Amino acid sequence: MLESRNGRRVVVTGVGLVAPCGIGAADFWAGLSKPAMPSVTREVPGFDAAVIGLSTVEIRRLDRFAQLALVAAHEALGDAGLADEADRDGDRTGVLIGCGIGGAWSWESQVRVLDERGPSRVSPLTVPMVMPNAAAGAVSMRWGLAGPCETISTACATGTQSIGNAARWIAAGRADTVLAGGTESCLTGVNLAGFGNMRALSPTGVSRPFDAGRDGFCAAEGAGVLVLEEYSRAVARGARIYAEIAGTGSGADAYHITAPSPGGRGAAACMREALADGGVAPSEVTHVNAHGTSTQLNDAGEAQAIAAVFGAHRPAVTSIKGVTGHSLGGAGAIEAAALALTFAHRSLPPTMGTTTVDPALDIDVVLSPRDWEPAPALSNSFGFGGHNASLLFVPAS
Repeated sequence: MLESRNGRRVVVTGVGLVAPCGIGAADFWAGLSKPAMPSVTREVPGFDAAVIGLSTVEIRRLDRFAQLALVAAHEALGDAGLADEADRDGDRTGVLIGCGIGGAWSWESQVRVLDERGPSRVSPLTVPMVMPNAAAGAVSMRWGLAGPCETISTACATGTQSIGNAARWIAAGRADTVLAGGTESCLTGVNLAGFGNMRALSPTGVSRPFDAGRDGFCAAEGAGVLVLEEYSRAVARGARIYAEIAGTGSGADAYHITAPSPGGRGAAACMREALADGGVAPSEVTHVNAHGTSTQLNDAGEAQAIAAVFGAHRPAVTSIKGVTGHSLGGAGAIEAAALALTFAHRSLPPTMGTTTVDPALDIDVVLSPRDWEPAPALSNSFGFGGHNASLLFVPAS
């Protein structure tokens, strides 16, 4: 089990969200039930990192992906009741915030500067703005969090793996609290052209997870950060607990750089690992928060994997990408935060954009808000390179 031999359990006590459908837990949750306007790209409207007190100079020294992470971390700390320094133990608090690509905006803009104005005009801050660990480092420095500070980059599995690894830090005693999640902002010309030329993007600008008419994903930006805490510490300070992270799964398809393994074999193995890690039987799981990208191959592979793991049990399946789009390295963290909020609201969000579930997919896709009694639930992420990650959430008792 994820719980260590000395009984250290891991719970979620704060969620921070910066997404196309809302900033902050309340606006984000409300946004999950509102239809998204058709668009092949999904930006965070009105985003300004100055809202957390960053100066103009500080903002200019941070790529947008790091700015998104800072605001999400600010939201998470506030939600957890840890906004004041006196309430935090900085030496025992870690940061594990990943991203799939890093400072794409800074890189592409400085390449143009190099080509048009010469090497002497390239910003000396290019490297610290581009490096994938910039977000984690910025969060650590802003709040004086001196525990372990790392970055994971496993494409679209990044956010989920970051949270899973951070949970293991707490279970192992490396930290008592961790700000964990993922962030991404790479809606640049080169990246969008690359996704478009591989025919991964939706030409209609509508994300339809598991729909018979799905035609690709909508590229998005966003960040999600969770506050993870050791259970007894959270209880001692009277923290609100969303759920417990009881198990994690991680593995590789070892098959193809972009396509899932046949029959969703790798995804199924990852889900089974998370269940085994948490000591939960498939029949106990009532909800799967799916990766659900709206591409033909991913949705088919994930549906096959879910059917293989759960059989006739058929847990309810949701995907929030119909609203949020696909924020790549930030997606898994945003979706894990959505799952934490699902526990709090005792309701499953609808799979927006989907109207007719593909009859070839034998899963129970939730199309409208559904009451839900908190029970074991999985959150899945699968990334280019064959990376698979799953988190097992259970009610905290």
